[in-house]
Amino acid sequence: MSTPKNKSKAKVVLSLSHITKVYELGDQTLNILKDISLTICEGELVAIVGPSGSGKSTLMHIMGLLDQQSSGTVMLAGHDASSLTEIEAAKLRNKYIGFIFQQFNLLSRTSALENVMLPTVYTEGATGKAAYATKLLTDLGLGQRLGNYPNQLSGGQQQRVAIARALINDPAVIFADEPTGNLDSKSGHEVVEILKQLNKDGRTIVIVTHDLELAKMAHRTIKIFDGQIVSDTTKKL
Repeated sequence: MSTPKNKSKAKVVLSLSHITKVYELGDQTLNILKDISLTICEGELVAIVGPSGSGKSTLMHIMGLLDQQSSGTVMLAGHDASSLTEIEAAKLRNKYIGFIFQQFNLLSRTSALENVMLPTVYTEGATGKAAYATKLLTDLGLGQRLGNYPNQLSGGQQQRVAIARALINDPAVIFADEPTGNLDSKSGHEVVEILKQLNKDGRTIVIVTHDLELAKMAHRTIKIFDGQIVSDTTKKL
């Protein structure tokens, strides 16, 4: 397995500068994010925490190129992603970002292996990814479940499929949005251990959660309140 790179020399994977997000609802203006600036470096394990309505999910959507900021700059893997079209953002997102969601977001009529392969549809060299997808699922303990559909898998197994899908294009950063939110305690613990191991192997992971216990696994915790960063702390290793 590869080892994490020295954090002091790690390159910047994602950078946000003076990000705002404003929604206009009739004559009402909602300021969801207010002048957010942060940097995520290669090999970091970061938790973004805050109560419901704090803006953390909106922030993740902008970081993950699922939504566009009202103002400010987003840099992903050296690319300026601040003003891309939806198609351009989708291509960049597919190449550099993996997602793990609370709801798993698996296609119900598609096998575990096929679900993992979905992000490769629009990537170069996709024909060679089936063996890698099989390896990912096998490494995650699902080698005997490749042909199973989501309704034939437990919640923990479905989340493992989602983790494999997030890894298939070897992304620069993985976003995990409440990754244990729909799991029992045992399955949740197993997913946490998988995420820890992925980070030890050098993966850059950003967890978005309101669960402070889950956030404790991170090396760095960014707290969001009322659309602003109120603290950004790193543990001493």
